[in-house]
Amino acid sequence: MTLPTYDQLMLPLMKLLAEQKEAIKLSSATKILAERSGLSDDDLNLRLSSGTKTVFYDRVGWAKTYLVKAGLIQQPSRGLCELSSLGWSIDLSNLPNITNQYLMQFEGFSNYKIGANQNKNIQNLTLIEERDASHQTEHLTPEEIIEQSSNELNQTIKDELLNKIKSNSPKFFEQLVVDLLVAMGYGGSHQDAAQAIGKTSDGGVDGIISEDRLGLDKIYIQAKRWENTVGRPDIQQFKGALADQVAKKGVFITTSSFSKEAIESAKKSGIVLIDGDKLTSLMVEFGLGVQVEHSFHIYKIDQDRFDEDNF
Repeated sequence: MTLPTYDQLMLPLMKLLAEQKEAIKLSSATKILAERSGLSDDDLNLRLSSGTKTVFYDRVGWAKTYLVKAGLIQQPSRGLCELSSLGWSIDLSNLPNITNQYLMQFEGFSNYKIGANQNKNIQNLTLIEERDASHQTEHLTPEEIIEQSSNELNQTIKDELLNKIKSNSPKFFEQLVVDLLVAMGYGGSHQDAAQAIGKTSDGGVDGIISEDRLGLDKIYIQAKRWENTVGRPDIQQFKGALADQVAKKGVFITTSSFSKEAIESAKKSGIVLIDGDKLTSLMVEFGLGVQVEHSFHIYKIDQDRFDEDNF
């Protein structure tokens, strides 16, 4: 038998969770699905090229991830999964299968696949649905397919990072900001940056760090671990604090997002805004809170090696 693709595993996973009276571990769900699959041990033991996990486990994991994005599965705690209220509302007995095209009707999944700012773009949505339905990627080069997959993997990691940040304390968030700024080359040492963040009593300012190791210029920081959208009044308050300090540079960091009015207000004042998406992008870029699981190398011919004039 052929190993099922991740989308072929989504409906079996949903049905399995519907049988459970409580949340179960993904590893347990994978084991049960493997037993029901009728696959040989050789098939089930087939591993990814990285050797880190089996192909079957990886595909069940991606099936779970997509169903979580669609809001059909929830994770009450680390490693556990169960049907959400939305998942329970679906009549699984009348579903022939669950595909990406089917999941596109759910806002969480469509935002994940094409971006929150494009989820109402019907043309893009139709193109993606057709691509998912037909599994056609012939028009993409191998490099484009790799880049597309890499972007999707990174988006999944970013979502997980943001959830972990929000589940930790404000003190943890302060330390995270310190670590990120130092990783980006600001604030001098960890000790210098740590002393700067959360130590100021200036109204509307959470910290002041050096732009360079010599401390020739200062950057004023506002760092908020919020759920609600940051509005124009919050930016105005920060602008007032900067004016009181005769400061030229400010950065507002939040785990949530900024309203359109807040963005416009910040542009006029030269304040840099870092929302949850940008924050996690920077964390991935500078290797903070993440680690490389596997690397792929794309090779090309070394033409100089075959130029006889070089010998």
